[in-house]
Amino acid sequence: MTARTVPGLRLRPYAGEPDLAEIARIQNAEAEADRVPGRTSAAEIEAEFAHPNEHFDPRRDVTLAELDGRPVAVAMRVWIDSTDGERTYRVNGAVEPAARRRGIGRALLAENERRMRELAAGHVTPNPKVFGSWSGDTQAGATALLSAAGFAPVRSFFEMTRHRLDDLPDVALPAGLEVRPITRALVPAVWRASIEAFRDHWGGFDHSDEALERWLASPSTDVGLWAVAFDGDEVAGGVINMINAAENEALGLRRGLLASVFTRRAWRRRGVAGALVARSLEVLRERGMTTAWLGVDAENPSGALGLYERLGFEATYRSTVWRKPMASPTPTGRGDRRPPVDGR
Repeated sequence: MTARTVPGLRLRPYAGEPDLAEIARIQNAEAEADRVPGRTSAAEIEAEFAHPNEHFDPRRDVTLAELDGRPVAVAMRVWIDSTDGERTYRVNGAVEPAARRRGIGRALLAENERRMRELAAGHVTPNPKVFGSWSGDTQAGATALLSAAGFAPVRSFFEMTRHRLDDLPDVALPAGLEVRPITRALVPAVWRASIEAFRDHWGGFDHSDEALERWLASPSTDVGLWAVAFDGDEVAGGVINMINAAENEALGLRRGLLASVFTRRAWRRRGVAGALVARSLEVLRERGMTTAWLGVDAENPSGALGLYERLGFEATYRSTVWRKPMASPTPTGRGDRRPPVDGR
């Protein structure tokens, strides 16, 4: 398909393994230009694209934009049923800095919405259908693009960083709980426990078997890093820790990620999460990391933000979640005739 609104621009579907390096290059170039504190790699993207299912299939849900035959941008789509009762059709994209201010980001967002409307037309659900997206606070172009397209901010998330790992707190687990090494045989139990724990948290994610396999396929996944507390045979809570070696090399860091911190309801308000976070920091330090980070909902009802602050983390980056009712038409008229306002 040709995007006639931008001279020389052609949109095409993901073509498989040869595109992985280009997608990583585009996403990293945008992240660097926008001062987003993260990087990816072709291997990470390959794992993300593995094990397709109804929620995400890269052959259907990834679009590349070529300018005069060269890939310069990428768009992705995935849908989930969120915990606040909406079916959210999430759209995202990245444009390399040299190709910005030509309307490419706007063309990709329009393509994302078009493809998601087609997909949603075949879905029967009692849930309201909405578009979703996100942007970091340093991404002024993405913010302008989404706002101009009728999206509205609905939630904020913080990335929190602990800048040192040489002064760790000593926090004991509640009596009767113990941390055990995680083997692949125990992974499904930890996965199911985390899904249960997050049912009352805002948002949502694909918790299918295929999503678990994608997670396990990531080069950053190492079950030996996990800190999981058991009460007998029951998983009480856990922290899924990861080290992204490619990202650390690109950014010149030795940083670990507490990718998921959860406590099941029956064990909450007993200090389980604090003890497991402290244990996780020790594990990351033992692996040679000097800093650690995690993400948290700014409105988390369990008091997670305060817990992490007490354990030495501080908010270092904020992201915004955006939504737009699918029934809303794309804005038309004068706004469509303006030069690109998003810098993408």
